[in-house]
Amino acid sequence: MALFELGTVVATPGALQCCAQHQINPSTLIARHANGDWGELCTSDIQANVDAIAFDGRVLSSYMIDGKKLYVITEWDRSVTTLLLANEY
Repeated sequence: MALFELGTVVATPGALQCCAQHQINPSTLIARHANGDWGELCTSDIQANVDAIAFDGRVLSSYMIDGKKLYVITEWDRSVTTLLLANEY
């Protein structure tokens, strides 16, 4: 069960290309994000996500795929969730 609303889910071409190249379904990363598996975050970023869920802030996840960092970001108002490469941020 998702911990928060995702809104409209979008992805950048770079993120989609990375996922395709490594045979990863982007929906898997989105589901991990929505269920509180925020990937490779430090303790303070994890706490920021916990607070963001409780108090309507932005939620961030970070996943490494073959040396490339992908972010999943849900905006504070839950209007949109974006999958993107870190260098596209």
